[in-house]
This record gives sequence, C-alpha cells and structure tokens, in this order.
Amino acid sequence: MAQTSVVQDNLRKEMKDPYRRQGRLLRTWNHNKTLWLLFLPCLLYYLIFRYAPMFGLVITFKDYNLFKGIWASDWVGLKYYRMFFENPDFWPLMKNTLLLGLYKLVFGFPAPVILAILLNEVRKAAFKKFVQTVSYLPHFISNVIVASMVIMFLSPTGGLINNLLGTFGIGPVNFMNEPGMFRGIYVLSEIWQHIGWETIIYLAALTAIDPQLYEAADMDGASRMRKIWHVTLPGISPAIVITLILNIGKVLEIGFEKVFLMQNPAIYDTADIISTYVYRVGMEQGNFSYGASIDLFMGIISLIFIYSANYISRRVSETSLW
Repeated sequence: MAQTSVVQDNLRKEMKDPYRRQGRLLRTWNHNKTLWLLFLPCLLYYLIFRYAPMFGLVITFKDYNLFKGIWASDWVGLKYYRMFFENPDFWPLMKNTLLLGLYKLVFGFPAPVILAILLNEVRKAAFKKFVQTVSYLPHFISNVIVASMVIMFLSPTGGLINNLLGTFGIGPVNFMNEPGMFRGIYVLSEIWQHIGWETIIYLAALTAIDPQLYEAADMDGASRMRKIWHVTLPGISPAIVITLILNIGKVLEIGFEKVFLMQNPAIYDTADIISTYVYRVGMEQGNFSYGASIDLFMGIISLIFIYSANYISRRVSETSLW
C-alpha cells in the first residue's frame, strides 16, 4: 500500500510539473523511437487522405460551383438532405443497400470462421497449406477481373455454369438479367474472393488457444465436435466479436466497384444501391453537393450502427472496441 501511494504521489508531481512531464515524454519517445517511426506512414496516410479532406464536407451545405470554389459558393443549408429524403428513389435505394449488406453479413461473415475451424482440424500440413494458398489468391485479384469472370461464367452463351446446366437439360439461364438473382450472385462472389484472406485473423486467434485445453477434453472423452464447441469457439470468440462489430458498421458500405461493374439497367430494381446512385448524380451529372450530402448521411448511419453494436457487445459480453 505504501509503495502504491509513493507511485501515485510521483505521478501527481509529474502532472503538475510540465518540465518533468516533458522529460517523461522525451524518455518515452527515445525508448519507442523505432515503433513511432514505423507508425508514421500510417499516421500520415490517415492525416492526408482521411482527415484533411473532411473540410470539404462543407459543400453539403452549399450550392457548390466548381468555378466559384467552396467558400464563394452560396449557402443552402439542408437543401440537399431534404432533396434526398423526398426523392422517390430514397426507399428503394436504402432497401437495396441494406438487404445487400445484410446478406453479405449473414452469409459472408460466418464463412471465414467455418473455414478457419475446418483448417484447424486438418492434420495433413501439405493439404492445409494448399487450401490456404488457393483460398487466399482471389483476394489479390482486382474487382474488375472478378466481375468479368462472374459475367463470363454466367453468360447464357458459352458460360461455364450454363454449359454445366445444359448437361442436365436445363437452361440457358440469363443470370445477369434476373433481378432476383443479383444479390445471391454478388454475395457468393464476395465470399469466394475474400474468404481466405479473412480466415487469417481466426487462424491467428486459434494459435493462442492453450493445447492443454484440447488434451483435457480428450481425457474427458470429448468428441471432435464437442472440442470445437467448448474449446475452439470460446477461444476465438473475442476475435469473432470484434470483426462482427466492424462488419456491422460496414453493412451500408457496399463495395461500389463490383456492384457497378456487375449491374445493368435490367436489374436496377435490386442492383442499384446508394454508392452507385451517388456516382451517377455526383460524377456523371456533376451535382457534387448532392452526392456529398448522401455520402455524409450514410457515414453517420454507419457510425450509429457500429456504436450500437459496440454498446450491445459491451453490455452482454466482455469484448468491445472501446
């Protein structure tokens, strides 16, 4: 108790004395200089490309004119937000974006967890490495190529899937012109492209599980499924919760590139989402203030989602982002 009191007194003195505090900061810098230098590129990236452009959000409250500039443009208040809310396309766009994000969360989020558990159960190292390599590779393929591959495979004239269906006397089916099929095609392509890369997080978490827990489970006669349920899943549950919170925050942040490349006017009923709409009104029509207003609105909704998910997680478990 006496030692603790001495430490607290020293900390109070350092907080009151700016010179001692500066000396402490300098010692901390000298001790962790290499780590700070490694962190510097990441810090510069966020300062330059994330925080610095935020001043441009003022155009959401202005009738931005490219020739007048941001500050000389006229103030219009919440005009563009009201315009978006009163737009007849508002609810269809919200519905399409939300459903596509929920489908991706419900079906895409568990996929890497399942793959990581299955790989953890594999005993042959060569086969395990082969599966890992094959599943990682699609992540490094650009969205342009992935979208082109999907369109080619599903083509009604010579596409691989239609050729396989033809052997059973089915088809041809024009998958990319069926509005009801777009969400399933998009989610499956996302799972195929990113499942291996996202598995890395859970494989790393699996290495932190104490092997003695599995040995104890073997001594108790637990089956493989019991060990997965009572040892493996609890061991990686913190990683699962953290990634789930982050994914909930990104429900409305559907990747623009792949959706834009895979959609066509025939399937706008289900494929037209907010990011593609922003591209049309902001870039093609040149209404930058309107497009920025929609983007800011979606950012606020995503912030509410991630904050709510973190709050619920903190209340029902011991794991949360903050």
